[in-house]
Amino acid sequence: MAMSAAPASAHTALTAANPKKGSSIAAPSQIVLTYSETVRLPRVVLTDASGKEHQAGTPKAVDNKVTQPVGGALPNGKYTVGWRVVSVDGHPVSGSYKFTVEGSPSGSTALPDAASSQAAAPAPSPSPSNAASSEDSSGGLSGWLWIGLIALVVAAAGGAVAWFRRSPTSSG
Repeated sequence: MAMSAAPASAHTALTAANPKKGSSIAAPSQIVLTYSETVRLPRVVLTDASGKEHQAGTPKAVDNKVTQPVGGALPNGKYTVGWRVVSVDGHPVSGSYKFTVEGSPSGSTALPDAASSQAAAPAPSPSPSNAASSEDSSGGLSGWLWIGLIALVVAAAGGAVAWFRRSPTSSG
């Protein structure tokens, strides 16, 4: 009897990424993340080793792919892609991974403020076949779960208070 590798009733998972986790590449012009199912409400943050953000605009989700433009040419160095999406069952899923930029062209791309430039360096065409490890895909799920549960309890308590205050009092 063969067993499936996918867990039962699992939430969506990151199945591929470009740039690929742990890769050393030329500066990309965009980040492309592919998930195991359709996602919505994407959030992608690209940070360098100092914590400076390098994404531009908002990410676009089409079916199971999220594309995030990069804000300008990236200088050589290590970068972290942090992401958060909402799966079709309504659960938020998040994670992160790292890659390295090497061989940036000489000139302004090596300057620390290169991210403020609107010109993007040419990059290899994104390929969804670059698999990313799914072990990072549940990075902050428990934190988001607790925040959601706390918000639900507060909302329920507020609703109960409002309902009791609105109930008609019995007159004697």
